[in-house]
Order: sequence, then structure tokens, then C-alpha cells
Amino acid sequence: MGGWVEGDPVGDRVFLDLPGFSPERGGFLPSVRVAYETWGTLAADGGNAVLVEHALTGDSHVVGAAGPGHPTPGWWDGLVGPGAPLDTDRFFVVCANVLGGCQGTTGPSSPAPDGVPWGARFPEVTVGDQVRVEAALADALGIDRWACVVGGSMGGMRALEWAVAMPDRVAALFFLASGAVATADQIGTQTTQQAAIRADPVHGLGIARRIAHLTYRSAYELGERFGNQVQDDGRYAVASYLDHHADKLERRFDADSYVLLTEAMNSWDVGRGRGGVDAALGRVTARPVVAGVDSDRLYPIALQQQVADGLGVPLEVIPSPYGHDGFLIEVEAVGKLLRGLLG
Repeated sequence: MGGWVEGDPVGDRVFLDLPGFSPERGGFLPSVRVAYETWGTLAADGGNAVLVEHALTGDSHVVGAAGPGHPTPGWWDGLVGPGAPLDTDRFFVVCANVLGGCQGTTGPSSPAPDGVPWGARFPEVTVGDQVRVEAALADALGIDRWACVVGGSMGGMRALEWAVAMPDRVAALFFLASGAVATADQIGTQTTQQAAIRADPVHGLGIARRIAHLTYRSAYELGERFGNQVQDDGRYAVASYLDHHADKLERRFDADSYVLLTEAMNSWDVGRGRGGVDAALGRVTARPVVAGVDSDRLYPIALQQQVADGLGVPLEVIPSPYGHDGFLIEVEAVGKLLRGLLG
């Protein structure tokens, strides 16, 4: 149950240990371990590196089979590899598990100085904190400037933060199925998920996943797949589907990480301290592509339109019946946009 812990199979992870870190909202981490994976070869000048940013329950395992250390196969299979949109014959691709995560990077399930897992004592972190840790990883790898930063959903927040906070370090930006600031709808949904976890430490994560998964898929798709069908065991088919995803997440994710990361998403506002969203977007010098999924009800198209308008580029709309999860499922459409951005 839960995330990766020391002593579990390492799999394809590589680790970097960083010194003490002070999150912007207080607290102190005496050290930070970053778990990451890479594909391809870094050029001598470091100029061919691409950073892929994972979403809420993702991790560093963008592509590859499930196996020891990796309970699930790559979450964006088809995008990274020889001849793929992120062509590893050309690019050096990096993906790191996020600060506060539970797949090898320091988070609530990591040991605190007293030897006991941090749990709910882990300091609050922001998207900005997470990007500062990623910048330290880039420094350690010898990457001064990313050829591209790619991210969808929570990963889109970090991709945009990179382009705004450190514009000289990002040549191209692929911003997908995300927004520039958390909405009341997103905050309301995610605080409800947090409440479920706090009320039931054993089963709350599964309940939170059920709530979340309904926002990840479209009403149309759920209706077409399940309707009001009842299975032989007496459960509605759609309820059985949600149970399945809840059980899967409970086996591979840490509940305290889920609370911490959804709170980082709730606090997300790229314009905070920068004069507002428009002023923040005005800092971006990267060549951008902004894309969204037409059936996304968690991060509706209007949120990507705001970013596209602020960056002065057309919005790319991906048709899909799958809702928010379309950004992971519609690999061909996403790959086409990536190829166009990277030339």
C-alpha cells in the first residue's frame, strides 16, 4: 500500500540528493532527494534537454513497462523514444518525481529527522517550490536551458511556472490541459477530496480518487460506456469502474502526498506576486504552444484560452470524448503538436 519507499526496487529511477530546502510558506527540509528518469543522450552543450512534467498521481516513469519498482507502465507511452515526438535520437528527455510526491522524491512518506515518516508534518509546498527543486536538478545535470518544457494538468502548472520564473532557461513551452490560476470549482473539488482522506485515513484516498476520476472523464463518455447498467454483483457498472481506479491508486500512492499535492494545486496562481496573470505571462520568452481538450470539464478550454491570449498565440483544441484524461489518451494529437513546436 502507498508509494515507493526506501528498500523497494529502484527500477529505472536515478536519485539526486540536494542540501537543505526552505519552502516559501515556511518550514525546512534538511535534505531533498529527487527521483528522476532520463532517455536519450545529453549534448555536450546541454542544449537538447526536454523536461516532461507529470500530473497529480504521475511520476518519473513517463514510458516503459510496469515491473519491479514501477507498479504501472509509463503514463505517456508513445511520446518518448526513437522516432517519437520527443525523439530520443535527438533529445535528452528528463522527468522527475515532484517535490512532495511519493515515488522516490522527498515527500510525506519520507523519513523526517526523527526517523519517522513526515506524514502530515511535511511542510506545505507550492508549485514554485517544486520548480526550484527541478532547477537544482537541471543545474546538477548541466542543463542551463531546456529546449522545451512539456506538461499537462498539474504538470502544466510547473511548465508555465518555469517559463515565467526563469524565462532565460526555457526555449519552448508546451502547456496542456491546465490553467494559470486555480478556480473555485477545482479548489472545491480538491478540498472535498482532502476532507475524505482526513475523515478516513484508511479508505479516504480511494474515495478521493472516485471523486477526482469523475472530473477526469466526460459525462458523455461515462454515459456511453456505462449508462445506468447494473452488474451481476449488484453494483452499478460506473461504480465498479470507479472502485477499480480507487483500488489501483490506494496500492501505489500515499494519502498524505495526495493532500499535499492537491493543496499545491489549490494555491496555484502564476500571477501572485507578479502583478497578476497577464503581467506574469508577459515575462515568457519561450516559443509556446497552448492546447486543451474540448470535453475537459476540470480544466475547461476557457482556461487555456486565457493563457493563449496572454502569450499571443492561437489555442490548439484537441477533440476527444474522454474529458480531462484526453491529454493522456490522445497521444497522436498531442504528438503532432509537439512535433510542430520542436520542428
